Amino acid sequence: MDDSAEESDPYYELAKLAGSLAHEIKNPLSVIRMNMDLLAEDLDDPETPTERRAMGKIRIVQQQCTRLETLLNDFLRFSSLRDLRLSPGNLNDQVDRVLNLFEVQAAKQEVEINRYLDPDLPHILLDEHTLQAALLNLVKNALEATPPGAQVTAQTQTTTTGVRLVLVDTGTGIDNRTAAKMFEAFYSTKDGGSGLGLPTAQKIITAHGGRIAVQSELGRGTQFIVDFPVPKRLPEET
Repeated sequence: MDDSAEESDPYYELAKLAGSLAHEIKNPLSVIRMNMDLLAEDLDDPETPTERRAMGKIRIVQQQCTRLETLLNDFLRFSSLRDLRLSPGNLNDQVDRVLNLFEVQAAKQEVEINRYLDPDLPHILLDEHTLQAALLNLVKNALEATPPGAQVTAQTQTTTTGVRLVLVDTGTGIDNRTAAKMFEAFYSTKDGGSGLGLPTAQKIITAHGGRIAVQSELGRGTQFIVDFPVPKRLPEET
């Protein structure tokens, strides 16, 4: 879609307006957060019942500011994704980097991470920064659903049309209703969740020409299947 077509698209105009509004909200929110932090410093060691109550209220405002900041940042990432800078790359490299980021967290949770990455995987066209953001959301979601002693497994393989990533966790699983709605914006079953992590991941994968599907069973775990096309001819690298 060219720029003139985008600008005449009502959805594009709405997304642009919503993004601008989110930016405007961030400014006064930052001021509120800063002043709450200053008040917390002034009452760092409350002595009277009144000071302790005031400190409790300050903590509540700080927590809500953090939640709003997270929501706004997630929304801005969701609404601002447009053209990607695609270049030849290996899906294995992206998966490996993301899993490495979660090694410490997985060890603390006593969750085992398994990797079965096809060494002969063909290259695809990808935008490293945005694709890693999508994979981060998927792995983070898997770990959050996985209890101690369980496993998260990442497997890549070649298909008849491209390459595939299968991400499986042996966690709590989700019901059919949740599975059907989990890619809807702002839908979340987590306390304090923005409901934009998985929709953003889906949007990024779709922008790469790929598709994502989920299969889950309560008490047994969840499986994400992500497919990417392999172009018939990759552009020359410069």
